[in-house]
Amino acid sequence: MVPVDGDVHALADARTRFLTSTPLDRSLVRADIHASWLRSRRAQVAADRIEMAYVRDPDLDTPLTRSAEPVLRELVEQLGGHALSVVLTNASGLVLTRMTPDTTLEHHLDRVLLAPGFSYAEEVVGTNGIGTALEGGGPTWVSGHEHYAENLEDLACAGVPIRHPVTGRTVGVVDLTCWRRDASPLLLTLAKTTAARVRQSLLDEAGAREVELVHAYLRACRHRGAMVLALNDDVVMMNETARAALVEGDQKAVVALAREHEQGSSRPARFTLPSGTVVRLTVDPVTADGWVAGAVAHVQVLATGTPESDVLAVTGTPRMVLPGLVGTGAMWVRACDEVAATARSREWVVLQGERGCGKESLARGAHRRVAPERRWSVVDGADAGLDGWRARTLETLSDADGTVVVKHLELLDGPTLGMILAGLQDLGRRGDAWVVATSRADVAHDDRMQAAGVGALFPRTIQVPPLRHHVDDVRHIVPFLLMRHGHGGRLGCSTAAMDVLMRASWPGNVAQLSAALRDAARHRRAGEIEVRDLPPEVGTVSRHLLTPLECLERDAIVQALADVNGNRTAAASALGMSRATMYRRLREYGLD
Repeated sequence: MVPVDGDVHALADARTRFLTSTPLDRSLVRADIHASWLRSRRAQVAADRIEMAYVRDPDLDTPLTRSAEPVLRELVEQLGGHALSVVLTNASGLVLTRMTPDTTLEHHLDRVLLAPGFSYAEEVVGTNGIGTALEGGGPTWVSGHEHYAENLEDLACAGVPIRHPVTGRTVGVVDLTCWRRDASPLLLTLAKTTAARVRQSLLDEAGAREVELVHAYLRACRHRGAMVLALNDDVVMMNETARAALVEGDQKAVVALAREHEQGSSRPARFTLPSGTVVRLTVDPVTADGWVAGAVAHVQVLATGTPESDVLAVTGTPRMVLPGLVGTGAMWVRACDEVAATARSREWVVLQGERGCGKESLARGAHRRVAPERRWSVVDGADAGLDGWRARTLETLSDADGTVVVKHLELLDGPTLGMILAGLQDLGRRGDAWVVATSRADVAHDDRMQAAGVGALFPRTIQVPPLRHHVDDVRHIVPFLLMRHGHGGRLGCSTAAMDVLMRASWPGNVAQLSAALRDAARHRRAGEIEVRDLPPEVGTVSRHLLTPLECLERDAIVQALADVNGNRTAAASALGMSRATMYRRLREYGLD
């Protein structure tokens, strides 16, 4: 719905009331917009300005950009110079292409950074047609004061996610943006039609790419004794030699490693697989008509052995305890090991922990380690108030057959929780899906959840530690996050800034650390992040940086507590220290 003039002022007042935490009339704000405002507030998005890091030279050589370009250009030609901008983003909200025939609108979009190289993810700029479409997973209309950032109040936008025709994964967004005064509901219809045409173009290109990938795979398999696999976003092929030489867990690990290095250098790299087997992996890109069609990986066994631990040891790179996760802290590694074990056994599990500590990331890492070839589905309880959420959730649960994550279990009311549990019971009867629920609340001692039957479906709960309980891992996490944010190789962290980051208590955990690094990157896009670049709340901590000896003592305490299920008296006895000393150390190390 496009607000009429009489609604505009009321909506502006409702937005102001929301931002100042003043009671507002919810009937003035659509449910999906209000839910987006709440998410924007939780992400600490600035409402009075737009600031974001610039990603230089984003990858424009992708199936999405190649398929979308002629479709979008034809649309612009049909518009005939109207004040309308056609925008294409990737799956994270990074703007790849913008076509704007009207120069006045183009200059305005430049001022609000709706331009190639800038991200319009909801966590960066708040409620908008691009980021909110990605969060909601469906067509989204945002107009005027519905935007979270006041700089966007003169605009209206219609965003529609583009889903890959084979995998069903979201690969980008088509967004049509115009002046608010020119807004029309037909804009959303036009955006849906355009997204459908891009999807068809993707399907046409996928066929040609996969033919070339199969040919490259067959050529590689002609070498006697070669272990070969080929893959792209949609296909995984592995020859019989590799299947015979590698146990099932190692096969899955090789597929995960090949995916991680698919876009990288073809230089051979050495890896230790879960069984202890050491291999050399070479990943070569495959092109079709000058475009990347996928990759062919060659595997050579260097040595066999027994598994030392359930990790992938990657020579020359930060240690990943699970794909996409770094760190060596005892509590963190233990949680990763336990989650990976439940993924292998297909045991349904609740991951309990504070906001931003990495519960969903843990589930994703275990999925990528154990079953990367299977479908990944997410149901987010925080979105339960959105239009169409119930229908989408029931559809997800009815189609799921791989890994299903139910986020924010503690936010679901009684009827909604009952609906989810009933859907999960049906899912459990149909197949061997692995289901992970995440919660901030202690599910085992929550009477409401236990009465609803959560304990019966999820017999096990794994505690995910807050970042302050493995704060030494900050030195590993920071460069990893900078790389994930698109700054790898261009931006690092000075010793002084790293000391400050390691002293912080991080109540918002890894999510807060990630937001702090994004904020710092807005001030310094290359070189080293200095203390003055960090947000003020990071620099106000007082806990001293632990010495190596203190780190060893803290880890020993953590391990002792884990071994006796948290019994502090028994842990103190095992470590040969008094109870008073144990309690003092728990306070000093932030473990209480």
